Amino acid sequence: MICQLRGATSNLNPSLPIMIRLICAAIIATTIMAQAQTLTVLHTFTGGADGYEPYAGVTLDQQGRIYGTTIQGGSHGDGVVFRLAREGQGWAFSPIYSFGSQEHDGVNPASRVVFGPGGLLYGTTSGGGAGDAGTVFSLQPPASACKAVLCPWVETILYSFTGGADGGDPLYGDLSFDQAGNIYGTATVGGSSGEGVVFKLTPSGSGWAESVLWNFTGGSDGGFPVSGVIFDSAGNIYGTTGNFPPGTVYELSPTQSGWSETTLYSFTGESGAGSGGLVMDTHGNLFGITGGLDGGNSAAYELTPQNGSWSFTLIQRFGNEYLGDLAAPTFDSHGILYGPLPTIDGEFTGEIFQLTPSGNQWIYRSFYTFNGSTSGVPLGAVTFDASGNMYGTGIAGGSDDDGTVWEITP
Repeated sequence: MICQLRGATSNLNPSLPIMIRLICAAIIATTIMAQAQTLTVLHTFTGGADGYEPYAGVTLDQQGRIYGTTIQGGSHGDGVVFRLAREGQGWAFSPIYSFGSQEHDGVNPASRVVFGPGGLLYGTTSGGGAGDAGTVFSLQPPASACKAVLCPWVETILYSFTGGADGGDPLYGDLSFDQAGNIYGTATVGGSSGEGVVFKLTPSGSGWAESVLWNFTGGSDGGFPVSGVIFDSAGNIYGTTGNFPPGTVYELSPTQSGWSETTLYSFTGESGAGSGGLVMDTHGNLFGITGGLDGGNSAAYELTPQNGSWSFTLIQRFGNEYLGDLAAPTFDSHGILYGPLPTIDGEFTGEIFQLTPSGNQWIYRSFYTFNGSTSGVPLGAVTFDASGNMYGTGIAGGSDDDGTVWEITP
């Protein structure tokens, strides 16, 4: 087809005449607007053993099973890791781990679980652990066949934060991994200045050793990082700091003596407050969601490398009722950008936004509008399967108002 999107930023084929490109952009936008989406609630949380308040999004395995966390509930009231697997025409829900099940266990996971070294699930808890300042953990299935209806997975606490020089209270960010299997993330507080750290966990003997890659100072480098980090192909690390005061987008580059920090952008209030996670396209451009504009607006932004510096652009402003700057946006396989926008204007609802690239612009569309009482309030990042179906969570809503897991199909 002539009108076909290309790449992660998906500019239309530049070899086409400009009039054809404009026509293609209009056709693509019209086609997208004409498509109807269907949302199906796969699970409604009850606040009991299944947990409640899923702050983060979900992760899919190669078989299409869904994994996620709730910050509250479970057998001990400290949150759960859950799994949803297709069963007949529906989905079967299992809480595969309840936090508080062992001594010095972590509590209250606010981030996603992700697959990492050895095919295990990895994640963080915002509290608990031996130092009562959060943990990094892994989960693996039981070694032998389980005959019980609910078979808990085996948790290993990889690291317990102390809240001191090593950091503490990791919050919403996903963990990341390098090719050697080392684990990277952020801790919201602690470090040499008490403003949070970027940390690395390295296998050491039968356990893991933590090292601090960067101590935030609360100055020009920012502080209070609540989101995780991502890598580029050269091994540089990117992330954001918090929004009290307005945060930053930073880069950490490896050197012979450690890591050097570069602040790529400092939010001003007029450009929002920052703090949400980042995603990078195949051209090395960074994208995120920022809140706090003009007394409440949210916006999607792009940072583009140019001649040794970075150019910041607000690519779309959203309505002033939205507060959506905790999750990272997500690209689909066509280079279209999506993200959650929870609503706090009078009632808790929200939407998933869609931004389609067209030349040097982005076409905005409200991809799906949530009914808070039924489908919940989207807060975490969205995820796609191989067929293009979208999955995510609602932090509230559902029949018990304790949150949902949902699927949106084209």
